[in-house]
Amino acid sequence: MGKASRDTGAMARSAGAVSVAVMCSRVLGLVREQVFAALFGAGFAYDAFVVAFRIPNLLRDLFGEGALSAAFVTVFTEYDTNRGREATWRLANNVLAVVAVVLAVIVLVGIFFAEDLVRFLAPDFDLVAGKVALTTRLTAIMFPFLLFVSLSAVVMGILNAKGRFFVPALSSSFFNLGSLLGGVSLALLLPRFGQPAIVGMAVGTLIGGGLQLAWQVPALFRVGFAFSPRIDLADPGLRRILRLMGPAVVGLSATQVNIFVNTYFASSCEQGSVSWLNYAFRLVQFPIGVFGVALAIAATPIFARHAARGDLAAMRRSLASSLVMVACLTVPAAVGLALLAQPIVALIFEHGVFSPVDTARTAAALVCYSLGLVAYAGVKVVVPAFYALNDTRYPVLASFFAVAANIGIILLSIGALQYRAVALATSAAMTASFLLLAVVLYRKVGGYDLAHLAAGLWRVLLAVAAMAGWLALLQERWPLPASVGGRLLFVGAGVSSGALVYGLILNWLGVAEFRLVVDRIRERFWGLGR
Repeated sequence: MGKASRDTGAMARSAGAVSVAVMCSRVLGLVREQVFAALFGAGFAYDAFVVAFRIPNLLRDLFGEGALSAAFVTVFTEYDTNRGREATWRLANNVLAVVAVVLAVIVLVGIFFAEDLVRFLAPDFDLVAGKVALTTRLTAIMFPFLLFVSLSAVVMGILNAKGRFFVPALSSSFFNLGSLLGGVSLALLLPRFGQPAIVGMAVGTLIGGGLQLAWQVPALFRVGFAFSPRIDLADPGLRRILRLMGPAVVGLSATQVNIFVNTYFASSCEQGSVSWLNYAFRLVQFPIGVFGVALAIAATPIFARHAARGDLAAMRRSLASSLVMVACLTVPAAVGLALLAQPIVALIFEHGVFSPVDTARTAAALVCYSLGLVAYAGVKVVVPAFYALNDTRYPVLASFFAVAANIGIILLSIGALQYRAVALATSAAMTASFLLLAVVLYRKVGGYDLAHLAAGLWRVLLAVAAMAGWLALLQERWPLPASVGGRLLFVGAGVSSGALVYGLILNWLGVAEFRLVVDRIRERFWGLGR
């Protein structure tokens, strides 16, 4: 197999640091979801919380960690590379000030129209007494989360562009920690004062958002930032960010349409469907975050640097290596999640009021979501390449293409599959979007090494086939235990042995990107790098 890009080592090192931080966050996130499952199960209260949190979270994706973050990193990196320290920090201060003012207004408007937003997003909640009122209340409480997390995204972009990955990646751990400790404490306390326990979890979300921003501030000052708030709407850098954001917001709005559509259809299915889908999506977000998001964060400044220097040849090599790395890490994760869906859901969520029926329903959704895991991670890697090339048209087109595919598949399958149709359509739409973007990007950069990609992919598939065979044999010989300890042993043995089989075979087959990842892990934890 051919050599990996020269950037692959740096990418693997940065992605490794991000992966460790993201894994901490995802573990805490799963603990948070376990608490929700134990306290509220799948039904009235948690359905209301999911929809209420989804509204500011959608806007977060749209204006914060999505369009704004990618556009800001692209422009900030170009300033940092070509325009000097003073202009770079002036741009950062201007963006932070404008974002704070604009989003504060959006938050106030959102709180005022909270009930209208809930009725639009989940009209069938009116069929259950008190569900709209509770969801509206939770929405109003959690809307300011948008401001905290969007400012946090800008700070993260600054730190990533400066080569600091671990601290900002760990910030979401502080969100989960704050929302978990603060939320659980308030959930246990508020019922004594006649308030629903779920309100405590909503307030905990705000506490977590504040901690996510506060955690990054010391690192921001350490890289040379000096707080000097200013608003200059004529600033060329700000205007360039807005120009990049414009098409991206349109494209991401298509993604949000998908989420609105999915919520609408899920809320029309039996009560608990919104919860089952949310629990399943939380699980699939674990490998997406640990692998896909980590690689995207590490690759974005590299793509932006190559584009700023006009070095398309280096960008092509980095793209090919990053896509091979995505396949190495996410294909086995997708297959493992699908094969171990039932025991994983039972281990993590089947406590308190979360029943075996909830486990079966959530596992079925998880299998459907896992089909799109590779595409999710792939999109997160290729979209920043379009931003680096100052071309947001194709991500927009791909997003609308995904909307059409999502709606069409749901309409065709929801009668037979019910809530599972939503998860299946999401995976299919994301896969279609990734394939479209990958083909267009191939043409835009003048091609990348398809032989290198193909050689890496068939080796990954061969190793995954061996892993799948081993996991199928393990489950045939070892029925799922009923006790928590037995389930922990079962899942731990399945995940670790499956990873070992996959890793040994892939290493033996000689995938350069995989060996680099392994070497970086050795260097970081054992000092055994070659």
